[in-house]
Amino acid sequence: MKKRHLALASALLIAATLGLASPAAAGQTSMRAADPSVLRVGGTYISVQSTGGGIAVRQSSSTDGLASAAARQVWSDTRNLGEVWAPEIATDNGRFYIYFSAGRGAAHRMYVISSTSADSGYTAETRMALPDDRWAIDGAMFVFNGQRWFVWSGWAGATNVEQNLYIARMSSPTATTGARFVISQPRESWERVVGNPFINEGPEPIRDPNGQLHIVYSANGSWSDQYCLADLRLRAGGDPTYVWDWYKSNGCQFGSNRATMMAGWDPTLHANGPGHHTFVLLNGDIATSPPAGPRFPVMYHAVPKGTPYAWENRYWYTGSFVWWGNSTYTRANVPGATSTTGFGLKFFE
Repeated sequence: MKKRHLALASALLIAATLGLASPAAAGQTSMRAADPSVLRVGGTYISVQSTGGGIAVRQSSSTDGLASAAARQVWSDTRNLGEVWAPEIATDNGRFYIYFSAGRGAAHRMYVISSTSADSGYTAETRMALPDDRWAIDGAMFVFNGQRWFVWSGWAGATNVEQNLYIARMSSPTATTGARFVISQPRESWERVVGNPFINEGPEPIRDPNGQLHIVYSANGSWSDQYCLADLRLRAGGDPTYVWDWYKSNGCQFGSNRATMMAGWDPTLHANGPGHHTFVLLNGDIATSPPAGPRFPVMYHAVPKGTPYAWENRYWYTGSFVWWGNSTYTRANVPGATSTTGFGLKFFE
C-alpha cells in the first residue's frame, strides 16, 4: 500500500489500431506527489493533495497546468490528528467536499471538510462515523441510481491482515447509513504478488456506456512497482452491497509488469507502478463518463522508468482511458466460477 506506516519499507500506451506516440507524449508532470484527485467544473480543473501538514487545492485551465498552478492551503492539521493521506474532492448540490484519512498507525479514520468555494472557506474537519469504526482510508463519495454511496479501503478487524474495499449507503454527503459491505478482497494471484499486507485501495467509481457501475482500484503494495489498476464491474441490475454481484478483471488493466496484466492488455512503456488514479469528470459526476470510443482524461501517480522505485520518486502523471467492449471477467476463486462480458477499460500513458 502507498501509506507510510504498515508496509515494508503506455509515451502513450496505445493499441496498434490507434497508432503510436512519441516518448515526449508520456504524461509525467513536474509535480512530485502521490494520490491525485481531480475534477472539472466548467473549464476549470481542480486538484487536491496532502501537503505541508494539511490539504492544498490547485486550479488550472488544463490537467497539464495543475503542476505549475499555485497551491492554496485549505485545511491544516491544527488538532495534530497525524498523517494526512489521499484527499478526494467531490461536489454535491453546489458545495465542495474533501474526504481524507488522518491518524497514526491503526488510528486512521476518514474525515470530511466542505465549502461553497473550491479553494477557500472550508469547515473544520468532521470525523465520519463509518460502520464498525475500523481503520479506513481512500474514501470516495458518488451517486448511482439516485442513491449516494461511500466506498473506501479498510480492515475487516482491528489488525492489518489485508486491505479490502467496502461500500455503504449515505444519508447525506457527510454521513453513512446502515452497514458496510465488502465488495473486494485481494485474493487473486495477480493482486497478491506483493504482500504484508495484501492490498485493495484507492477505489474510484465510474459508470460505463451501458450504465453499469465500476470501481477501479489499486492492487498490490505501492512500495513496489507491482502496483497497478484493476476493475470491479457490477452486473447489470446488480446490488452494490452484494459482493457476488461484482466481477473483477482477470488481471491488472494498467500496470508495468506483463505477468500480472489481463490478457490483451499491455504494460506501460514509461511509468513504473501506476496507481491511485482519478477520473477527471465534469463535477466529479460518474454519469459524465464518456461514451464508447472517445478517450477521456485521468491522472495517476507513478515512478519514471529508470528511476529507483521509491515513494519519494512518485510523480503525478496525466493520461487517458477508453471504454473497451467485450471484456470478460471471471471469478477465478469461486467454485463453479461464472463469467460476464461487458465494458472494461484501457488506460494510456
